[in-house]
Amino acid sequence: MPEEESVIIVGAGPSGLAAAACLSRLSIPYLILEREDCYASLWKKKAYDRLHLHLAKKYCELPHMEMPADWPKFPSRQQFVQYLDDYADRFGIRPMYRRSVESGRFDESEKKWNVVVRNGDSGELEEYSAPFLVVASGETSDAFVPEIDGINTFTGRVIHSTQYKSGEEYADMNVLVVGSGNSGMEIAHDLSDFGAKTSIVVRSPIHILSREMVYLGLMLLKYVSCNIVDSFMVILSKLVYGGDTTISKYGISRPEEGPFFLKVKYGKYPVIDTGTIGKIKSGVIQVLPKLVSIRDGEAVFEGGKSHPFDAIIFATGFKRSTNKWLKGDDYLLNEDGLPNPSFPNHWKGKNGLYCVGLARRGLYGAAMDAQNIANDIKAQL
Repeated sequence: MPEEESVIIVGAGPSGLAAAACLSRLSIPYLILEREDCYASLWKKKAYDRLHLHLAKKYCELPHMEMPADWPKFPSRQQFVQYLDDYADRFGIRPMYRRSVESGRFDESEKKWNVVVRNGDSGELEEYSAPFLVVASGETSDAFVPEIDGINTFTGRVIHSTQYKSGEEYADMNVLVVGSGNSGMEIAHDLSDFGAKTSIVVRSPIHILSREMVYLGLMLLKYVSCNIVDSFMVILSKLVYGGDTTISKYGISRPEEGPFFLKVKYGKYPVIDTGTIGKIKSGVIQVLPKLVSIRDGEAVFEGGKSHPFDAIIFATGFKRSTNKWLKGDDYLLNEDGLPNPSFPNHWKGKNGLYCVGLARRGLYGAAMDAQNIANDIKAQL
């Protein structure tokens, strides 16, 4: 790698693009490594067709470039991909693709990070070095599917939500969605729209809010405490979706802690309803408890009941991959690949190590991280 590169960015999702743009604005040379064959691969290749941003676009913009004013408040996946394409073009971001990082170590004698990658095209190892390393591999690095006893005996289709595109191919099939986060809920909605007999596993308490409730809550957080906003959000949720007794009839319960508290403390998003709860109440979508095992081709649930399915879709989230390759860091990131330091000091480690987009604060948080990192690096050059 040429000597003039000051920063290595690992990951070319929205977080990596934001970091690259901020560095570029300050004339700081960088190199961006991406294991896939395109940037923002989760948005371009691994998201379902009906996906829209769950937060208003003002909270999803990357630094130094707004989304078009004539776009809807909640842009579609296709629109957001177009925004990312335009963003990469504007800031001249050209990642090195199919570079899977195998190790990243800080060399004390050279005062540089040495990053070893596998070239996916040639199969050969390549090594790059720079004084600063930015981890931008994201919260959604590796798809996670839990171990379910007997799943290998299931004769139907089994996929992760990243492989799901549309309910069209599941028409008239009996489909189980495992996972009641936003992806699981929206996929269940999509499946039922296309005539699939849809069930969803809801094993933990969830907050249910509409997009407009979340938008209102985010606005209120600028002026009043999180506790007050959370109390107001729960009242609104009960008015719109029913009290605790009402939703318990459908196999759903609410957490004791408020929705924004859970988001900040544990990174647990509320369910932002786009119509799924109405389908659950009308009986179109069935709620089931924890999936325990697969036995004789049927799914067995907590409590002992079993049901047959033609397909199982795991909307069970992601794991981070940083712990597999980042060596010698005992400060910034924990074993799960998330920051040890608490917000707002989560983005800066030691020896020129940084992370962007790992604070569980969405695209808005990633944008703040990227600007902080670029400014901090600039002050050291």
